[in-house]
Amino acid sequence: MPTPKLPYPAEFRQQMVELVHAGRAPAQLAREFDVTAQSISSWVAQAAADSGKPARGKDVLSTVEREELARLRRENKQLRLERDILAKATAWFAGKGDKTSIGSSNS
Repeated sequence: MPTPKLPYPAEFRQQMVELVHAGRAPAQLAREFDVTAQSISSWVAQAAADSGKPARGKDVLSTVEREELARLRRENKQLRLERDILAKATAWFAGKGDKTSIGSSNS
């Protein structure tokens, strides 16, 4: 099984973006630096979104938006888990209450 390739360092990605902005083609850079042209194009689109100027026709979230989305998804998952636990606890206590209220009626 091939080992997964580690992500490229941020400095390398930034250099590729700067070279594209300087007029070099992603395909040319891909051949020269052994990176896919798609990766370079994605880095350029991400850099544009982070700077507040996303490319036309591209729905790319900024890095801050991605981080917030990931945080909200984790929080949502945690809240669902807590809700499910509380629902089960409520059902358990409701069932337990029925059994204890059947006690003697000698008043």
